[in-house]
Amino acid sequence: MRDPVLTFTERGIHCPAGDFYIDPWRPVDRALITHGHADHARPGHARYLCTEACAPVMKHRLGEISVETVKFGEIRKIGDASVSFHPAGHLPGSAQIRVEVAGEVWVASGDYKVVDDGFCEPFEPVRCHHFITECTFGLPVFKWADQAEVAAEINEWWARNAAEGRASILGAYALGKAQRLLTMIDAGIGPILTHGAVENTNAVLRDQGYALPGTIHVTPDLNAKDHPGALVIAPPSALGSQWARRFGASSTAFASGWMRLRGVRRRRAGDRGFIVSDHADWPGLMQAIEATGAENIYATHGYTDIFARWLNSEGYNAQVVPTEFGGEDDETDAA
Repeated sequence: MRDPVLTFTERGIHCPAGDFYIDPWRPVDRALITHGHADHARPGHARYLCTEACAPVMKHRLGEISVETVKFGEIRKIGDASVSFHPAGHLPGSAQIRVEVAGEVWVASGDYKVVDDGFCEPFEPVRCHHFITECTFGLPVFKWADQAEVAAEINEWWARNAAEGRASILGAYALGKAQRLLTMIDAGIGPILTHGAVENTNAVLRDQGYALPGTIHVTPDLNAKDHPGALVIAPPSALGSQWARRFGASSTAFASGWMRLRGVRRRRAGDRGFIVSDHADWPGLMQAIEATGAENIYATHGYTDIFARWLNSEGYNAQVVPTEFGGEDDETDAA
């Protein structure tokens, strides 16, 4: 009996036939990376392989690394394994990784969302026998509203604050979420200011050709009074800090899928919570899994136990796989 195409080890998801790992959390010789968030793209690996669009952000965050790139859909032979990367829709350059050995196909999804946000490469279903899926929002309560509706809510909040002489400070993860929000808002309402972590990422993505509206980097010498009615986009960790207090009278909000839960909104202590997530909601998870045609499902990071039980009740062969990946907004925003 041959080894499984992918195995779950203390270093991460391993492919014995190609002797590589997918998003490993311990240092390895060869790491295939789904996307640039810190829980998936970690330092210390000897060699990295990722999509062309993912590499610049990885280099920005990890420094001098040995990284090789592939195009979406390009087949790469590694040992006895055939590997290809397919759009995950999570953030620019994010990918699902398809691995085939002797006709058996596995897909490691990384993080994904199935709704096209108009900014990053849209999710592409990949047929397989085994599917490794996140379930960050793997409960029926998580169902996202149409993006245009949420954009209208954000713009209305910002315009009202501007009319009343307040700054609008919006907390969002610096890679992916912040840039998606920039494409959703009405830049005609007022100036858009950005925290350094957000602006540095903006610069990397602009250099790659991703279209973003004009923004103003908040530097130590910036005078907030020169930008009345501004929208300020910053990592959640900056809200309520000395950095944020420079803007004087302000209203604060968070953009996250967790805003769907009232208890989380209360603990965040913001004035508003906007439900914007770069992960699949419950219907999205079901849609993605069904589209793969896979009978064997491996649930990682999220509501894994509940999600796996539901899948088994629906006729899948599902199991929980412990990993060291995080969920939405679990990472630091120092990059």
